[in-house]
Amino acid sequence: MRKRPLRAVMPALAASALFLAAGCSADPGPRSATAPERAPDATSSAAAPADNNRPLAVAAAPAATSTAVARPGTAGGRAAKSALTVSSYDSRTRRAVISPAHKGNPSASPAPGGTPAPSRTAVGDVIASAPAPGAPDGLLAKVTEVIDERSDGTEVRTAPTTLDALLGDGDAKGTVPVDPASFDVERLLPDVKVSWARAGDVHAGPEGAKVPLGSLRVDVATRVATAEGASASAAATVSGFVQVKPEVDFSYGGGGAAAGPGTARLGVSGDWTSRWALKGRAAASAQPVRLPFAKLHADPVLQVGPIPVVVNLDLTCYFQISGDGRVTVDIEQDLKGDFDAGGTYDSARGWTPVNESHMASTPVHALVTTAGGVKAALGAQATVGLYGAVGVTADLAPYLRGEAAGTADVTAPAGSGTKAHTAATGTWGVYGGLDLSGTLRIQLSVFGTPVLQRGIPLGTLHREWRLAGGTV
Repeated sequence: MRKRPLRAVMPALAASALFLAAGCSADPGPRSATAPERAPDATSSAAAPADNNRPLAVAAAPAATSTAVARPGTAGGRAAKSALTVSSYDSRTRRAVISPAHKGNPSASPAPGGTPAPSRTAVGDVIASAPAPGAPDGLLAKVTEVIDERSDGTEVRTAPTTLDALLGDGDAKGTVPVDPASFDVERLLPDVKVSWARAGDVHAGPEGAKVPLGSLRVDVATRVATAEGASASAAATVSGFVQVKPEVDFSYGGGGAAAGPGTARLGVSGDWTSRWALKGRAAASAQPVRLPFAKLHADPVLQVGPIPVVVNLDLTCYFQISGDGRVTVDIEQDLKGDFDAGGTYDSARGWTPVNESHMASTPVHALVTTAGGVKAALGAQATVGLYGAVGVTADLAPYLRGEAAGTADVTAPAGSGTKAHTAATGTWGVYGGLDLSGTLRIQLSVFGTPVLQRGIPLGTLHREWRLAGGTV
């Protein structure tokens, strides 16, 4: 394998980071006097529950995703596919309408020979659903009260619950690619272009954008404020792109010594590529000025055995500029690498962050004119969650920094060991680097693990490497 010209191993979240979190406890309210305690047929199985000795498969959920329901007393505590569906949900009152297949959910009907669809749900049922009306982030809840039987299904009151109520003593582990076409994109600047490619030779976006299979790319080009007193020829612009090929990593290991799982993990990994340039005399300041240009959101559904697990991904792409506002620059940098970020749990050590990135800098051109300094970053702030609950925030900002007491014009294969070509007067330096900050904001009862009382800082990590510099 070809040796990379530069490697920086660090905690990182390049395009996405992990959101793991739990629903908060809630008063379930009074139980209905007419609510049935149990209904023997309330969870019809489209497929028999998995053998307790076999791991549950983890894969991308099909388009017609079934609801999963578990009932206290089920062997091994595991859930099964159900013919029930969440027809509506009110997050304020936590009321839901649960309908059987013949009330508008034919895709969840049992396979031939399976148990007939039930006509109602019951108190104690634990329900996991893909995004549904009123529950755009999916729903993971326990039925605490049956309120009424309606023409469109059974109206119930729910309370937050945890995944161990569905997974029980089961084991599951897998990595699932996120379909780049599933992201909703909010463009915050006019000149933002989105491209993606997926199987079947399906491509979207500008024809000139070469996007690898399974990747999502966001391009931007915009003017920025010019420093006071700068000439018209010093007009400032920023341009570049972020490209990411994300995958969701999920694992759960039941059978812990105490209540809840013995192990768990949720993370995001994948490939990262970015290129950006800053030209002109920007009105930079000592405090970084951030310019968001796109927000992206996706809710990929993992099929963990019979259970739909909804992962919520949010990503904000931005430029960030700081400096003294005196220099005129023409700087550019490419970065390629991979990332792995998230959280992992075992009953002995609790929750710990998992963050690593390998970044390689490609050849860079930098022109720094007159004395002064500037730092330009093309970054991504990411969050990842389960069923809409907050967990981890992380901010990764690969950057290029130039400083000079005079003029420096440098073309150098960064980190390659090749001598740089320079034309300079005075002292100069050009540096590449990455900044990372973030917090593991976890209550994590979503897995059934102990609740953290405070967040775990990822720390402020700083890595910088010298690209070229000297005195002439």
